[in-house]
Amino acid sequence: MQMLKTAIEPLLEAALEEVGINNSHWKSMLAPSRELDQGDLSLPCFPFAKQLGQAPPAIAEAIAASIPAHEAIGEVNTVAGYLNIKASPIWLARTILSSPQTHGHLFGECQPTGRKILIEHTSANPNGPFHVGRARNAILGDSLVRLHRLFGNEVRAEYYVDDMGKQVGVLAWALANLSEEDVEATLKGRDGLNPKWKGKADHERVRWYQAAQVVRQERADKEAIEQEIGRMVHASEHGDQGVLDAFAAAYQPVLDGMLTTLARLGISFDTFTKESMFVTNGDVGRLMELFRTFEIHGTADNGAEFLDLGARGLKGKTEFFFRRGDGSSLYATRDIAYHMWKWQQCDDLINVLGEDHKLQAKQVGMTLTELEQKVPEVMFYSFIKLPEGKMSTRKGNVVFMDDLLEEAQAQAAAVVGALRPDYEQNQVDEIADAAGKSAVRFNIIKVSPEKGFTFRWEEALAFEGGSAPFIMYSHVRACSIVRRCQSEGVDIDGELAKANIELPESMPSGMVGLLRALAVHNDVLAKAVNDRRPHLFANHLLHLSNCFNSFYRDCMIVIDGEVNTINLQVSEVARRMMRTGMEGLGIVPIEHM
Repeated sequence: MQMLKTAIEPLLEAALEEVGINNSHWKSMLAPSRELDQGDLSLPCFPFAKQLGQAPPAIAEAIAASIPAHEAIGEVNTVAGYLNIKASPIWLARTILSSPQTHGHLFGECQPTGRKILIEHTSANPNGPFHVGRARNAILGDSLVRLHRLFGNEVRAEYYVDDMGKQVGVLAWALANLSEEDVEATLKGRDGLNPKWKGKADHERVRWYQAAQVVRQERADKEAIEQEIGRMVHASEHGDQGVLDAFAAAYQPVLDGMLTTLARLGISFDTFTKESMFVTNGDVGRLMELFRTFEIHGTADNGAEFLDLGARGLKGKTEFFFRRGDGSSLYATRDIAYHMWKWQQCDDLINVLGEDHKLQAKQVGMTLTELEQKVPEVMFYSFIKLPEGKMSTRKGNVVFMDDLLEEAQAQAAAVVGALRPDYEQNQVDEIADAAGKSAVRFNIIKVSPEKGFTFRWEEALAFEGGSAPFIMYSHVRACSIVRRCQSEGVDIDGELAKANIELPESMPSGMVGLLRALAVHNDVLAKAVNDRRPHLFANHLLHLSNCFNSFYRDCMIVIDGEVNTINLQVSEVARRMMRTGMEGLGIVPIEHM
């Protein structure tokens, strides 16, 4: 709770000096309490034991006794060597409702930071529909984009299009050489195209890609097929515009289909940059010539060239290959050129990558350092698995995101229809669409990125307490208060503008809990943004929603036509905070449910 920390630091500094503590690091040790019932801030006293020659519990008691009374402090206690400080509810209410800066920020009017952030995420190979495994990158990346914007940063969401790799080459070859009959015969025994997705190119063309993967292994002329695919990929890596155009004709409809799916999840991009651009504009060629001048440059027996990053301390795979023996560049080379270009567009650069890219990211970072360039931040994530194993477009063992969203909407519609039999079908459909896609997003966001998990339908589509629909319903409750006040003829703007209102000496537990949740909202947002951990904000939003429901239970807004101004003002701060928080996670903030 930063607002409490700012208020009490001078008091705590004086108290530490009074008991004889000389430790310049104590401010960094003062942190949010792990147990909410004990306090809002905690200071561990173990580091002071050697200096004072006392046990930590005794030190904590001595510091507590030395802290004077202050309007911001509601309670000071000690537990097992920890000093705990809890904010005064009256001070919290006054600070939240009266401070212009805090009031404006809490209402979702984030102050611009002036920082330009480029976040590259998703960048999936355009060879088939989005499946749930791929979607973790997109959903986490988009959430990071949204949270940065909520925080006040100027953000550009970037999609790096792999328009010249082998997977695109395989797709282009298949579309040019396999008929629909060939594809169906090759994939006989597998699930066919879902009629619902007929005409959606990503679903249709993935079958050509899967068929090509089979014939490359089984057909008698497989060596000739490989040679032809290799020729096209090689030509693309040398900037052959004819081949690049053929590749684009193959993948663009697939990419368009993928983007349609992502748009349904509320995910969009500001810019698309093609990998081939850095070959055709000469950046890659110039970069390879520059690498040749480095002292860590080396040449393999087959003529391929590399940088020996082992000389810079890299362990394991130390050679960073940047040129093949035939003179063509590798993906890694183009990636370096891309990063150098990206740094010209922003102040901070963030990449969202799967955990299998950790070595590659390390190599890229060390090579950029060698080039005297800045190193990007990276949010790594673990993969989503099916109960039977890892998903694979090539093998066909995937759960397509389109199918998941359809199922989510259907299940949500069944729930809404049962709870609201008086709603028109279009109302049910609108709510079900919002609840379904929000539930899917939140199921992925709420898990720490580095933690892998197994996809299960029943968890992805849960509509109980720990889900997006629970948060949505809490927001709807807050909206219902506004409608109730309006129906009673209450001048809401006038009530919200009232200042210096007398606060009650004691407050219901629901009010106190909500005030404490509101007070840490921006702290959690800052940590989620700076540490690249969207799940922290997701779980905070769940907590905020729970707190609002307790407030809703304990604190009446309109009683016999009279408005409780304090309760209304707190409710409105919470409503707007829930709304902007939901938007920051891609949860749809509907007002009826």
